[in-house]
Amino acid sequence: MSHALKQVFNKDKTFRPKRKFEPGTQRFELHKKAQASLNAGLDLKLAVQLPPGEEQNDWVAVHVVDFFNRINLIYGTISDYCSERSCPVMSGGPKYEYRWQDEHKYRKPTALSAPQYMNLLMDWIEVQINNEDIFPTNVGTPFPKNFLPVVKKILSRLFRVFVHVYIHHFDRITQMGSEAHVNTCYKHFYYFVKEFNLIDTKELEPL
Repeated sequence: MSHALKQVFNKDKTFRPKRKFEPGTQRFELHKKAQASLNAGLDLKLAVQLPPGEEQNDWVAVHVVDFFNRINLIYGTISDYCSERSCPVMSGGPKYEYRWQDEHKYRKPTALSAPQYMNLLMDWIEVQINNEDIFPTNVGTPFPKNFLPVVKKILSRLFRVFVHVYIHHFDRITQMGSEAHVNTCYKHFYYFVKEFNLIDTKELEPL
């Protein structure tokens, strides 16, 4: 493993603690299945397809947690270079500005610096994926009616992290020699959201 990739996977660099699947659970098995198809060097378009006999919501849940962990790692590697000064606005180039809105402090879409936005985003996603009412971990517990709307919101916001990293910090990713890893992660994400129609095509325009 190259030094650069070691840095990408360096535990201290993770922006947030990783969410893990409990060994022995169905999700853990699905997670292993997803990892195996990726590691086998399968075409990513095939790797994202729902395995025969599996429930789509389970497959989606596993991937959402996985993407959260990976995108966290990617942002963690450049977070030292993404500051209030360098990135006073959470954006993807001059055409796209992303404003933050939630149910608590920011009830109206609010312009924030990129680091502020990222912190709020990662905290918010963590709350969603640790909420048993939205992401049930027990086999047989049905997913709630709002599962897919929440997932779509999570993924469209995670996509913004890719946009910001690619447009504002890709030179740093290249310096570290991590662009192949980041590109693969992005392609995997892109094929997955397209396969299950989880992000509006218009949202994907920046990249």
